[in-house]
Amino acid sequence: MRNNLSRRGGRTIAAVTATIVASSVLAACGSSGPEGSGGGDEGTLNVWVYGDASTKVQDEAVKRFNKNSDVKAKLTKVPGDSYQDKLRTAMGTPNAPDVFFNWGGGSIANFVDKDMLVDLTPEFEKDPDLKGAFIDTIVDAGKVNDKYYGVPMRGMQPVILFYNKNVFEKADAEPPQSWEDMLALVDTFKEEGVTPFALAGADAWPELMWVEYLLDRNGGAEVFQRIQDGDSEAWGDPAVLKTAEQIKELVDRGAFGKNYASVNYTEDGASTLFAKDRAAMHLMGSWEYANQKANQPKFAEDGIGWTSFPALPDGEGDPKNVVGNPTNYWSINAKAKEQEAALEFVKTAAEDAYVKDLVANGDVPATSDAEERLKAHDAPQYAEFQYEMVKAAPNFTLSWDQALPSQQAEPMLTNIQKLFNGQLSPKDFVEAMKGL
Repeated sequence: MRNNLSRRGGRTIAAVTATIVASSVLAACGSSGPEGSGGGDEGTLNVWVYGDASTKVQDEAVKRFNKNSDVKAKLTKVPGDSYQDKLRTAMGTPNAPDVFFNWGGGSIANFVDKDMLVDLTPEFEKDPDLKGAFIDTIVDAGKVNDKYYGVPMRGMQPVILFYNKNVFEKADAEPPQSWEDMLALVDTFKEEGVTPFALAGADAWPELMWVEYLLDRNGGAEVFQRIQDGDSEAWGDPAVLKTAEQIKELVDRGAFGKNYASVNYTEDGASTLFAKDRAAMHLMGSWEYANQKANQPKFAEDGIGWTSFPALPDGEGDPKNVVGNPTNYWSINAKAKEQEAALEFVKTAAEDAYVKDLVANGDVPATSDAEERLKAHDAPQYAEFQYEMVKAAPNFTLSWDQALPSQQAEPMLTNIQKLFNGQLSPKDFVEAMKGL
């Protein structure tokens, strides 16, 4: 964890940093570069963040930065439901942010293709303390075209297999350690009159989590990496067909019950089934704990358990791999007028004070030495489980709908939903995905 970076802030930055930034900007602003510029005037950084309850962490970061810098950061909280559209509209215009929140990967790929972002790779290479401040797999998960364009700035969000302790105790069952365990538990809980897995199938993204983990365990993280790198033929990898067949097997076996296609997540449908002992397990992002704490606090206190997604028989993937949203990232507009200050601002996400605020907010930081800080988390055991799971993971695959460009992500989600609903056979699913 880095300390006191802001003391180097503003216009007193080391010359080496200025040189790196200048070279990055020159590289990003070639003759084919974008029109327009960053939104901040000289002496100002216009910083955009996804507007939600967690922005208090960024509020405090701006206050600390502005105390130590001649350049003043101004935080703009863009409402979450319109964030992506507003960002896409603003980039390349005089109203664009100088520094902005994103999900890495596909969420910024189009900006990278148009040379609109500062390539941070030279800075990560020449400042090993900066890169070393974060867990490697999380920094790497945000890369585009094998280059770094983002600094991790929020908590990690791995997908976790949650289980209901009460239901498991009544059935005298144990959390699954293998694929065979999972299938056996489907039968066990059906006999108990309990849905084995809660699934908010009214939306495709909770179903995506199943496909992501199964493909990772079957074929390894390399299969989706090929897809993310633009090799659409990788959808024809045998591991994709095997994954689709396993989805069909789970559906046909009754793993998700009969009404999952009408169950939602945003209105707490799946989480309520899970908390009310009507479902035994729930594959969901790490935010599920906070969601249960807010809506079902007694269940969050003593009824919810958690474990990793198990290995698959003959699977080539490392069972320690993780999928989900590694974190969110700060990126820098290549046209920002205060490039040096922008770089110093994004580095504040590695500072001790920033990490402390993340933990106080209930997040699990993506920094590499956060263990001691997690003792102050309001759910330290849960936080430590997440942290150790991610830190031990050889690979953290970014959620596919964030990793792929939107023109591929939307039809991909549609195909996944059709697979779950029986509108596509496993073979038809593979062909449909190859056509994305």
